[in-house]
Amino acid sequence: MGAGHDHGGQALRAGAKHRNRLWWAAGLLAGFMVVEAVAALATGSLALLSDAGHMFTDVLGIAMALAAITAAGRVATDSQRTFGLYRLEVLAALANAVLLTAVAGFVVVQAVRRFSDPPDVPAGWMLAVAAGGLVINLIAFGLLRSGAKESINVRGAYLEVVGDLLGSVGVIVAAVIIGLTGWSYADPIVAVIVALMILPRTFALGRSAVRILVQAAPEHLDITAVRARLAAVPGVCDVHDLHVWTLTSGMDVASAHLSLEPAAELGAVLTSAREALHDDFHIDHATLQVEPVATGGRCSPAGW
Repeated sequence: MGAGHDHGGQALRAGAKHRNRLWWAAGLLAGFMVVEAVAALATGSLALLSDAGHMFTDVLGIAMALAAITAAGRVATDSQRTFGLYRLEVLAALANAVLLTAVAGFVVVQAVRRFSDPPDVPAGWMLAVAAGGLVINLIAFGLLRSGAKESINVRGAYLEVVGDLLGSVGVIVAAVIIGLTGWSYADPIVAVIVALMILPRTFALGRSAVRILVQAAPEHLDITAVRARLAAVPGVCDVHDLHVWTLTSGMDVASAHLSLEPAAELGAVLTSAREALHDDFHIDHATLQVEPVATGGRCSPAGW
Protein backbone atom coordinates (compact mmCIF):
# COMPACT_ATOMS: atom_id res chain seq x y z
CA MET A 1 0.00 0.00 0.00
CA GLY A 2 1.63 3.23 -1.06
CA ALA A 3 1.29 6.87 -0.21
CA GLY A 4 3.01 10.05 -1.19
CA HIS A 5 3.73 8.88 -4.72
CA ASP A 6 5.27 11.35 -7.10
CA HIS A 7 6.42 9.01 -9.83
CA GLY A 8 9.14 11.39 -10.98
CA GLY A 9 7.06 12.96 -13.73
CA GLN A 10 6.17 15.97 -11.59
CA ALA A 11 9.67 16.47 -10.21
CA LEU A 12 11.67 19.12 -12.07
CA ARG A 13 15.30 18.28 -11.66
CA ALA A 14 17.25 21.24 -10.44
CA GLY A 15 19.83 20.94 -13.19
CA ALA A 16 17.25 21.19 -15.99
CA LYS A 17 16.19 24.64 -14.85
CA HIS A 18 19.66 25.96 -15.63
CA ARG A 19 20.16 24.34 -19.05
CA ASN A 20 20.35 27.67 -20.93
CA ARG A 21 22.89 29.08 -18.50
CA LEU A 22 25.02 25.97 -18.94
CA TRP A 23 24.93 26.43 -22.74
CA TRP A 24 26.03 30.06 -22.46
CA ALA A 25 28.83 29.20 -20.05
CA ALA A 26 30.05 26.36 -22.28
CA GLY A 27 30.13 28.57 -25.36
CA LEU A 28 32.07 31.37 -23.68
CA LEU A 29 34.60 29.04 -22.09
CA ALA A 30 35.13 26.98 -25.25
CA GLY A 31 35.86 30.09 -27.31
CA PHE A 32 38.40 31.48 -24.88
CA MET A 33 39.94 28.06 -24.21
CA VAL A 34 41.24 28.01 -27.80
CA VAL A 35 42.70 31.50 -27.39
CA GLU A 36 44.41 30.59 -24.12
CA ALA A 37 45.80 27.29 -25.43
CA VAL A 38 47.36 29.03 -28.44
CA ALA A 39 48.82 31.73 -26.21
CA ALA A 40 50.23 29.12 -23.80
CA LEU A 41 52.02 27.31 -26.61
CA ALA A 42 53.31 30.57 -28.06
CA THR A 43 54.64 31.95 -24.75
CA GLY A 44 55.68 28.69 -23.11
CA SER A 45 53.75 29.54 -19.93
CA LEU A 46 52.83 26.52 -17.80
CA ALA A 47 50.45 28.66 -15.77
CA LEU A 48 48.58 29.62 -18.94
CA LEU A 49 48.61 26.01 -20.09
CA SER A 50 47.17 24.85 -16.76
CA ASP A 51 44.48 27.49 -17.02
CA ALA A 52 43.66 26.33 -20.56
CA GLY A 53 43.51 22.78 -19.25
CA HIS A 54 41.08 23.84 -16.55
CA MET A 55 38.98 25.57 -19.19
CA PHE A 56 38.97 22.36 -21.20
CA THR A 57 37.64 20.44 -18.21
CA ASP A 58 35.10 23.22 -17.68
CA VAL A 59 33.80 22.80 -21.22
CA LEU A 60 33.86 19.01 -21.08
CA GLY A 61 32.26 18.99 -17.64
CA ILE A 62 29.46 21.31 -18.73
CA ALA A 63 28.96 19.22 -21.87
CA MET A 64 28.58 16.10 -19.72
CA ALA A 65 26.20 17.97 -17.44
CA LEU A 66 24.05 19.03 -20.39
CA ALA A 67 24.06 15.51 -21.82
CA ALA A 68 23.04 14.07 -18.45
CA ILE A 69 20.26 16.63 -17.96
CA THR A 70 18.91 15.98 -21.45
CA ALA A 71 18.97 12.21 -20.99
CA ALA A 72 17.41 12.40 -17.53
CA GLY A 73 14.67 14.68 -18.84
CA ARG A 74 13.46 12.19 -21.41
CA VAL A 75 10.63 9.87 -20.54
CA ALA A 76 12.09 6.41 -20.14
CA THR A 77 10.70 3.93 -22.68
CA ASP A 78 12.54 0.96 -21.15
CA SER A 79 10.31 -0.71 -18.57
CA GLN A 80 13.43 -1.89 -16.72
CA ARG A 81 14.40 1.70 -15.87
CA THR A 82 11.85 2.14 -13.12
CA PHE A 83 13.61 5.24 -11.77
CA GLY A 84 14.28 6.76 -15.17
CA LEU A 85 17.73 8.21 -15.84
CA TYR A 86 18.01 10.63 -12.93
CA ARG A 87 21.30 9.10 -11.72
CA LEU A 88 23.07 10.20 -14.93
CA GLU A 89 23.37 13.67 -13.40
CA VAL A 90 25.20 12.24 -10.40
CA LEU A 91 27.49 10.14 -12.60
CA ALA A 92 28.39 13.26 -14.58
CA ALA A 93 29.28 15.09 -11.37
CA LEU A 94 31.52 12.21 -10.28
CA ALA A 95 33.21 12.14 -13.70
CA ASN A 96 33.87 15.88 -13.41
CA ALA A 97 35.54 15.38 -10.03
CA VAL A 98 37.79 12.60 -11.38
CA LEU A 99 38.69 14.61 -14.47
CA LEU A 100 39.61 17.74 -12.56
CA THR A 101 41.76 15.71 -10.15
CA ALA A 102 43.64 14.25 -13.11
CA VAL A 103 44.28 17.69 -14.62
CA ALA A 104 45.55 19.03 -11.29
CA GLY A 105 47.94 16.09 -11.01
CA PHE A 106 49.25 16.66 -14.53
CA VAL A 107 49.96 20.34 -13.82
CA VAL A 108 51.84 19.52 -10.61
CA VAL A 109 54.03 16.95 -12.39
CA GLN A 110 54.86 19.35 -15.20
CA ALA A 111 55.62 22.17 -12.75
CA VAL A 112 58.04 20.02 -10.76
CA ARG A 113 59.91 19.19 -13.95
CA ARG A 114 60.25 22.90 -14.76
CA PHE A 115 61.74 23.90 -11.43
CA SER A 116 65.16 22.75 -12.60
CA ASP A 117 65.18 25.06 -15.63
CA PRO A 118 62.21 27.48 -15.86
CA PRO A 119 61.86 28.97 -19.38
CA ASP A 120 61.57 32.69 -20.04
CA VAL A 121 57.94 33.72 -20.40
CA PRO A 122 56.76 37.02 -21.98
CA ALA A 123 54.91 38.63 -19.09
CA GLY A 124 52.93 41.10 -21.21
CA TRP A 125 51.16 38.51 -23.33
CA MET A 126 50.71 36.30 -20.31
CA LEU A 127 49.01 39.11 -18.37
CA ALA A 128 46.73 40.11 -21.24
CA VAL A 129 45.48 36.57 -21.86
CA ALA A 130 45.02 35.87 -18.14
CA ALA A 131 42.98 39.07 -17.72
CA GLY A 132 40.71 37.99 -20.57
CA GLY A 133 40.33 34.58 -18.98
CA LEU A 134 39.39 36.17 -15.68
CA VAL A 135 36.58 38.15 -17.34
CA ILE A 136 35.20 35.05 -19.09
CA ASN A 137 35.33 33.01 -15.90
CA LEU A 138 33.58 35.72 -13.91
CA ILE A 139 30.74 35.67 -16.43
CA ALA A 140 30.52 31.86 -16.28
CA PHE A 141 30.71 32.03 -12.48
CA GLY A 142 27.69 34.34 -12.41
CA LEU A 143 25.76 32.13 -14.82
CA LEU A 144 26.21 28.95 -12.78
CA ARG A 145 26.22 30.22 -9.21
CA SER A 146 22.49 29.89 -8.52
CA GLY A 147 22.27 26.44 -10.10
CA ALA A 148 25.17 25.14 -8.01
CA LYS A 149 23.02 25.53 -4.89
CA GLU A 150 20.31 23.27 -6.30
CA SER A 151 21.98 20.60 -8.42
CA ILE A 152 25.04 18.45 -7.75
CA ASN A 153 25.47 18.21 -11.50
CA VAL A 154 25.55 21.98 -12.02
CA ARG A 155 27.74 22.20 -8.92
CA GLY A 156 30.34 20.06 -10.66
CA ALA A 157 30.52 22.48 -13.58
CA TYR A 158 30.46 25.44 -11.18
CA LEU A 159 33.40 24.13 -9.14
CA GLU A 160 35.42 23.69 -12.29
CA VAL A 161 34.72 27.32 -13.21
CA VAL A 162 35.73 28.38 -9.67
CA GLY A 163 38.98 26.47 -10.08
CA ASP A 164 39.61 28.11 -13.43
CA LEU A 165 38.78 31.54 -12.02
CA LEU A 166 41.42 30.98 -9.34
CA GLY A 167 43.76 29.87 -12.10
CA SER A 168 43.27 33.12 -13.99
CA VAL A 169 44.01 35.14 -10.85
CA GLY A 170 47.13 33.07 -10.26
CA VAL A 171 48.36 33.60 -13.81
CA ILE A 172 47.86 37.34 -13.44
CA VAL A 173 49.92 37.31 -10.23
CA ALA A 174 52.65 35.27 -11.91
CA ALA A 175 52.70 37.60 -14.93
CA VAL A 176 53.05 40.66 -12.71
CA ILE A 177 55.91 39.06 -10.73
CA ILE A 178 57.73 38.02 -13.89
CA GLY A 179 57.21 41.42 -15.47
CA LEU A 180 58.50 43.33 -12.44
CA THR A 181 61.30 41.04 -11.28
CA GLY A 182 62.05 38.63 -14.12
CA TRP A 183 61.70 35.74 -11.64
CA SER A 184 60.63 32.88 -13.96
CA TYR A 185 59.94 30.47 -11.10
CA ALA A 186 56.68 32.34 -10.50
CA ASP A 187 55.11 30.54 -13.46
CA PRO A 188 55.44 26.90 -12.24
CA ILE A 189 54.91 27.88 -8.60
CA VAL A 190 51.57 29.56 -9.34
CA ALA A 191 50.56 26.59 -11.49
CA VAL A 192 51.12 24.23 -8.53
CA ILE A 193 49.32 26.50 -6.05
CA VAL A 194 46.25 26.75 -8.26
CA ALA A 195 46.17 22.99 -8.85
CA LEU A 196 46.34 22.26 -5.10
CA MET A 197 43.71 24.88 -4.19
CA ILE A 198 40.97 23.24 -6.23
CA LEU A 199 41.51 19.69 -4.93
CA PRO A 200 39.57 20.01 -1.61
CA ARG A 201 36.46 21.26 -3.44
CA THR A 202 36.83 18.52 -6.00
CA PHE A 203 37.08 15.84 -3.33
CA ALA A 204 33.96 17.23 -1.63
CA LEU A 205 32.03 17.02 -4.89
CA GLY A 206 33.20 13.45 -5.47
CA ARG A 207 32.23 12.49 -1.93
CA SER A 208 28.72 13.90 -2.38
CA ALA A 209 28.28 11.99 -5.64
CA VAL A 210 29.52 8.72 -4.11
CA ARG A 211 27.14 9.08 -1.15
CA ILE A 212 24.23 9.29 -3.58
CA LEU A 213 25.45 6.37 -5.68
CA VAL A 214 25.83 4.07 -2.65
CA GLN A 215 22.36 5.17 -1.47
CA ALA A 216 23.53 6.52 1.87
CA ALA A 217 20.96 8.54 3.78
CA PRO A 218 21.05 12.28 3.00
CA GLU A 219 23.48 14.06 5.31
CA HIS A 220 20.93 16.72 6.20
CA LEU A 221 18.41 14.16 7.50
CA ASP A 222 18.40 12.51 10.92
CA ILE A 223 17.02 9.01 10.27
CA THR A 224 16.22 8.55 13.96
CA ALA A 225 14.07 11.67 13.79
CA VAL A 226 12.32 10.40 10.65
CA ARG A 227 11.54 7.09 12.36
CA ALA A 228 10.27 8.84 15.49
CA ARG A 229 8.06 11.18 13.45
CA LEU A 230 6.44 8.29 11.58
CA ALA A 231 5.95 6.40 14.85
CA ALA A 232 4.17 9.47 16.25
CA VAL A 233 1.51 9.37 13.52
CA PRO A 234 -1.85 8.48 15.15
CA GLY A 235 -2.62 4.79 14.59
CA VAL A 236 1.01 3.70 14.07
CA CYS A 237 2.49 1.44 16.75
CA ASP A 238 5.74 0.44 15.05
CA VAL A 239 8.03 1.53 12.22
CA HIS A 240 10.51 -0.83 10.61
CA ASP A 241 12.37 -1.39 7.32
CA LEU A 242 12.84 2.37 7.02
CA HIS A 243 15.05 3.45 4.13
CA VAL A 244 15.84 6.99 3.01
CA TRP A 245 18.12 7.82 0.09
CA THR A 246 18.71 10.44 -2.59
CA LEU A 247 17.80 9.68 -6.18
CA THR A 248 19.37 12.85 -7.56
CA SER A 249 19.73 16.47 -6.45
CA GLY A 250 16.58 17.65 -4.73
CA MET A 251 14.88 14.23 -4.83
CA ASP A 252 14.99 12.41 -1.50
CA VAL A 253 13.08 9.12 -1.44
CA ALA A 254 11.80 7.00 1.44
CA SER A 255 10.20 3.63 2.05
CA ALA A 256 8.94 2.17 5.32
CA HIS A 257 6.69 -0.46 6.84
CA LEU A 258 4.15 0.76 9.39
CA SER A 259 2.43 -1.52 11.90
CA LEU A 260 -1.06 -0.22 12.69
CA GLU A 261 -3.20 -0.37 15.79
CA PRO A 262 -6.42 -2.42 15.41
CA ALA A 263 -8.67 0.65 15.37
CA ALA A 264 -6.50 2.69 12.99
CA GLU A 265 -8.01 4.00 9.75
CA LEU A 266 -5.71 3.04 6.94
CA GLY A 267 -6.42 6.05 4.74
CA ALA A 268 -5.97 8.53 7.57
CA VAL A 269 -2.67 6.95 8.63
CA LEU A 270 -1.24 7.04 5.11
CA THR A 271 -2.28 10.65 4.61
CA SER A 272 -0.83 11.75 7.95
CA ALA A 273 2.42 9.88 7.35
CA ARG A 274 2.80 11.37 3.87
CA GLU A 275 2.17 14.88 5.18
CA ALA A 276 4.66 14.36 8.03
CA LEU A 277 7.41 13.34 5.60
CA HIS A 278 6.64 16.26 3.32
CA ASP A 279 6.25 18.97 5.97
CA ASP A 280 9.07 17.95 8.32
CA PHE A 281 11.64 16.43 5.97
CA HIS A 282 10.73 17.61 2.45
CA ILE A 283 10.38 14.02 1.24
CA ASP A 284 7.77 13.99 -1.51
CA HIS A 285 8.22 10.45 -2.81
CA ALA A 286 7.50 7.85 -0.14
CA THR A 287 6.31 4.26 -0.44
CA LEU A 288 4.63 3.09 2.76
CA GLN A 289 3.49 -0.45 3.50
CA VAL A 290 0.96 -0.90 6.30
CA GLU A 291 0.63 -4.06 8.40
CA PRO A 292 -2.19 -4.57 10.93
CA VAL A 293 -0.96 -5.71 14.33
CA ALA A 294 -3.32 -8.66 14.10
CA THR A 295 -1.01 -10.21 11.50
CA GLY A 296 1.91 -10.03 13.89
CA GLY A 297 3.00 -6.49 13.07
CA ARG A 298 5.99 -7.71 11.14
CA CYS A 299 6.57 -8.65 7.54
CA SER A 300 8.87 -11.38 6.33
CA PRO A 301 12.51 -10.27 6.43
CA ALA A 302 14.00 -9.17 3.12
CA GLY A 303 17.03 -11.39 3.56
CA TRP A 304 19.60 -8.64 2.90
